[in-house]
Amino acid sequence: MIVVMKPEATTAEIAAVLRKAEELGVSTHPIYGETHTVIALVGDLTNITREVFDAMAGVQKTVRIEEPYKLAGRTTHPADTVIEVHGVTIGGPEVVVMAGPCSVESRQQIVETAIAVKEAGARILRGGAFKPRTSPYSFQGLGLRGLEYLAEAREVTGLPIITEVMTVDTVPLVAEYADILQIGARNMQNYGLLHAVGKLQKPVMLKRGISGSIKELLMCAEYIMSNGNYNVLLCERGIRTYETATRNTFDLNAVPVLQQLSHLPVVADPSHGTGKWELVGPMAKAAVAAGADALMIEVHPDPDAALSDGAQSLKPQRFADLMEELRRVAQAVDRTIASPTPLAEERPQAVVLG
Repeated sequence: MIVVMKPEATTAEIAAVLRKAEELGVSTHPIYGETHTVIALVGDLTNITREVFDAMAGVQKTVRIEEPYKLAGRTTHPADTVIEVHGVTIGGPEVVVMAGPCSVESRQQIVETAIAVKEAGARILRGGAFKPRTSPYSFQGLGLRGLEYLAEAREVTGLPIITEVMTVDTVPLVAEYADILQIGARNMQNYGLLHAVGKLQKPVMLKRGISGSIKELLMCAEYIMSNGNYNVLLCERGIRTYETATRNTFDLNAVPVLQQLSHLPVVADPSHGTGKWELVGPMAKAAVAAGADALMIEVHPDPDAALSDGAQSLKPQRFADLMEELRRVAQAVDRTIASPTPLAEERPQAVVLG
């Protein structure tokens, strides 16, 4: 249920509606727009009628929401959500490119990759410090050291960092270092983890589960938002189907569908979506054409030697070439992608690699 306030509603009238909702035992999520304030009511609304709020001063109308995703849906929030991360705006005219290796393997690897993707026009650095792997014997990430190396790469390049958080107990540690927290596909329905990141006021990128429906993805976003964190990015990264020619089936339909159903920014991950570096470029360009607000692309200086996901990682030069192609696609759909940013003369001399 949402309570739409009149344009001229006073602060006192809005506060009265919030108090009334709390008296009735439901939680409130006010959304302050340019012309109207909308108050989303979440909880057990079975015995609460619209007339309770329609009769209150300053209320224009009360509407029941049919969709189960009350906060992530467009009924409650018609305007697109724009998320700003240290000067980088996701959800606006610019298609933001997040790039970097699947795993942080060493200080030299992550800093050199960060410089390369920054110079090519990437706006956010990705890299895994904690890695969920199918096999318990595969490389699991460097943990705290990986986070420290990511922070150092941020100091060198100025790029905000996004990295995955896997467990509730590591949320405070990862949040201390990361600018965006990533919930991986395997954890999409880890409700304890969703509650934990929902209590932070820090952007969260939620990846669609390997067998998750779009509705389930939006309901998982609802878990985060119902805890008070509205800074959520939705990521399409491919789903499991009967097809074996690619690692996953990259559901490009999900980009416009999510934008139709939700106001949250949509990220496309063609690296995991295809699992093959040769296919990353075509699907990245297709995602921009489909309207994606951001891309996540894996880049590694030596993919053949990568400790994880080398087969889907681009070498730095291939990534730079792809960025040029993406700029042309973005221009064709009235979007932009950041221009190359040379860092050769800006690299701090104090950074010791190795």
